[in-house]
Amino acid sequence: MKKFGKYLVFILIALVVAGTFAYLFKRSRPQEIRYEELTAEVADIVKSTVVTGKVQPRDEVNVKPQISGIIAELYKEAGQPVKEGEIIAKLKVIPDMSSLSSAQSRVRLSEVNLKQARTNFDREKALYDKQLVSADEYDKVVQALRQAEEELKAAKETLEIVRDGVSSSNKSGSSTLIRSSVSGLILDIPVKVGNTVINSNSFNDGTTIATVADMDDLIFDGNIDETEVGRLSVGMPVKITVGALQDVVIDANLEYIAPKATESGGTNLFEIKASLQVPEGITVRSGYSANAEIVLQTAAQVISIAESALQFDGDQTYVYVLGDNGYERRDVKTGLSDGVNIEIKEGLSLGEKVRGNQIIGEK
Repeated sequence: MKKFGKYLVFILIALVVAGTFAYLFKRSRPQEIRYEELTAEVADIVKSTVVTGKVQPRDEVNVKPQISGIIAELYKEAGQPVKEGEIIAKLKVIPDMSSLSSAQSRVRLSEVNLKQARTNFDREKALYDKQLVSADEYDKVVQALRQAEEELKAAKETLEIVRDGVSSSNKSGSSTLIRSSVSGLILDIPVKVGNTVINSNSFNDGTTIATVADMDDLIFDGNIDETEVGRLSVGMPVKITVGALQDVVIDANLEYIAPKATESGGTNLFEIKASLQVPEGITVRSGYSANAEIVLQTAAQVISIAESALQFDGDQTYVYVLGDNGYERRDVKTGLSDGVNIEIKEGLSLGEKVRGNQIIGEK
């Protein structure tokens, strides 16, 4: 039994040694260098660039109040359509105490002036009826009475506007009713009932009640590197792909190229904008991230090969072409490249075989 165990150990050792020699022999064998064989073919070479950016409405309008106050009611929500002049919210006015005091003082002064004007009128009318004063004198008193009445009316309306935000004679145009200034879709309502809002003045921009935009007029907004902007021109076709919309390509037209660059991370970038032509049934939301593919140059139906087949010797470009005696060097003149394939203008004919990338295999 012990003798059998010894034989088994010797056999295992022999197998390990033989396997090691076989592995080392296999690794030491010379490898044959082979090459991928490529064929010169006719193809369209398209050089394009991809610009990252986002989709947004051409114009977003911020609806702001004409007076300061508190949001009493909200009649609309984000995502709802709205027409020009349609009410979005209603305000409860918080009167400015200085303005309120001034308006009240004006009303009191107007009442005093009106009382005096009526006294003058009554006195003058009695004299006029007795033909003791001229018609011109009487007309002046009548005019003064009318002016005093109008002044009191205007003072009371001013007081109502300061105190209530609306006058009794113009309730339909109340500044407490916040109306949309354009037709479109409500993108955002950043306020809630009970929030205090202020109107725009020389010290601040005012509180935004709602943001409204026409979602049927969308643009792509992005930035392109200065090395490529020189090849762009207004009117060029653009293909827009939106990450949130799978397998959807939207046609667009380039309509704006910034005349001035902005620096970002040491790189000069130029803003570009393209108008979208969104197909029916496709919903595009404001702020979607998107890529714009712009064709910079095209070479149609030209002889081309994979760019990886090219070799370089100084300023000279060449390839290895399969001949009767194997692969032979031949100088070529290249044209447009799309990053994968390249146009061959001279030195290569259609159908010729060209040496490509190296392939390592066993002999």
